[in-house]
Amino acid sequence: MLEGQQIDYKSLRLVLGKSANFDELAKDCVCFANGVGGSIILGVEDGQTKPPEGQLVPLQLIDQIRRRIAELTVNVQAFPSVKKEPNGSEYVELAIERSTGVASTVDGRYFIRIGDTCRPVVGDDVLRLASDRPGNPWEAMDSKETKDELDSAKLAGFVHAIRASDRVKSSVKEKSDVEILIHYALVQGQSQNQLTNLGALLLGTTSARRNLGTAPLVQVIKQDERGQKINKWVWDDYSLSPIELVDAVWREVPDFRESYEFSEGLYRRNVPAYDEKVVRELLVNALVHRPYTQRGDIFLNLSPDRLEVVNPGRLPMGVTPKNMLHASRRRNEGLARVFHDIGLMEREGSGFDLMYDILLSQGRPAPLPEEGIDWFKVTIQRRIVKPEVIQLMADVDSRLQLTQRERIALGFLAQSDGMTARELTTSLDEISDDLGLWLGRLVQHGVLQTSGRTVGMRYFVAPTWLRGTQLDRRTTLSRIAPHRLRALITEDLASYPLSASSDINRRIGMEISAKTVKRCLDDLTESGQVSFEGERRWRRYRLTDAEYKGQNMGNDQKKNGQFGTINS
Repeated sequence: MLEGQQIDYKSLRLVLGKSANFDELAKDCVCFANGVGGSIILGVEDGQTKPPEGQLVPLQLIDQIRRRIAELTVNVQAFPSVKKEPNGSEYVELAIERSTGVASTVDGRYFIRIGDTCRPVVGDDVLRLASDRPGNPWEAMDSKETKDELDSAKLAGFVHAIRASDRVKSSVKEKSDVEILIHYALVQGQSQNQLTNLGALLLGTTSARRNLGTAPLVQVIKQDERGQKINKWVWDDYSLSPIELVDAVWREVPDFRESYEFSEGLYRRNVPAYDEKVVRELLVNALVHRPYTQRGDIFLNLSPDRLEVVNPGRLPMGVTPKNMLHASRRRNEGLARVFHDIGLMEREGSGFDLMYDILLSQGRPAPLPEEGIDWFKVTIQRRIVKPEVIQLMADVDSRLQLTQRERIALGFLAQSDGMTARELTTSLDEISDDLGLWLGRLVQHGVLQTSGRTVGMRYFVAPTWLRGTQLDRRTTLSRIAPHRLRALITEDLASYPLSASSDINRRIGMEISAKTVKRCLDDLTESGQVSFEGERRWRRYRLTDAEYKGQNMGNDQKKNGQFGTINS
């Protein structure tokens, strides 16, 4: 099993001998306690998933781990135990429960588990962490409503959806209606007669939902090119549960079912303006991950070229717009569980991956997440920027059966003129430098080609694949060969010495990216062909004396017809 949100592997050396580091183990325990809980497996080396053959755990180690974790942490419950593999080798499984309060080390440091990494929590984020972790979650609180406030139609629909779902165990489907309500924590109390906040939100009457005070309201506002409101749809009477709101918004807004055509060779393809899976996923995310302790409507802003979904509240602690492809945290675990079991959402953390996959495979830009002081917004584009990408993705996928990560990486590269390893890493994840999981077999099978080395390595779609889908019809300047670009720059500097990089870029062709021109200038400077004066924005380039003489001699020879002209 790979390391992830709820499991981590450590060598047994971390807790044995003179090299034992219980402070590091305590930090990892705090991470899991502030996250969703999990297990630390002590006794598995890096790159392995099983303990070494013949490994034994000393008898006194379990008590030592239990004692030291208690001494070094606050609000952490850790339960170590010895496990044995079929081959006789032993390891320690350290189970850590999710803390109801804020966990920390005894020296006052805070950490949280996000994805497969442990991250420090500092400054104002400590207060956010505390507010996100009430001792009694909002969902489990007593709504002050009894089962008399259950909506019979909603109850029947919910129970039917649970029993018809292929994601629910048979043992749950066989329960009575009341037992299903207890299983999903929708009722509580000694006689199971009281509705929890989650029960009132999902199955309560209109008045029960209104009495919650923070039940979600949805507004869809349509604007024209000038930003003027031209239409509006509102769900503000509390008559619909979050489950019903997803279908209602999709069904009642006609713009979501609009489509347009684009040419594909001799044929024309009809594509939806907004993909149903993407819109539903945006709505589900807005409903499931919003803070239900905060008032505020969910806004869907429809413009001629885009859709913006604005949700009240910030992202859960530790999740940022840059790491959403990898980080995952449940703010409302009970609601997320219900939505998953009835098939309205995928497993935890896969929603944004799905949106990236669909949009990039359709030749559209990736979704743009943004976070404000008390809001979170996701923007998706209506128009397909590069229709040819659809055919490329379909061709490669049919031949190689790509994984989701491979499709996302290929989608980014197909919509650009190539990206360096650093640029691609930034697009995929703010901290991960391992592109192997994303590029997968794309380089091995020749779908992608590379140039350069280390962090300057550039990935681009192989020309043979581009020709097959006519993605190579763009101007050749945008994919110019390095030696031709160097020739263009030196010829330009011979005529315009002491030029800024932006001026050179403008004269030789704005189709070439500014980063590519700057990278070429750095190479020419390193090789001694170009020198510069000034720094940063005031840097000006010129040819070195030797290069200037050679360039002028070349120009004279061109005039005499001895050399052909440079074709870009």
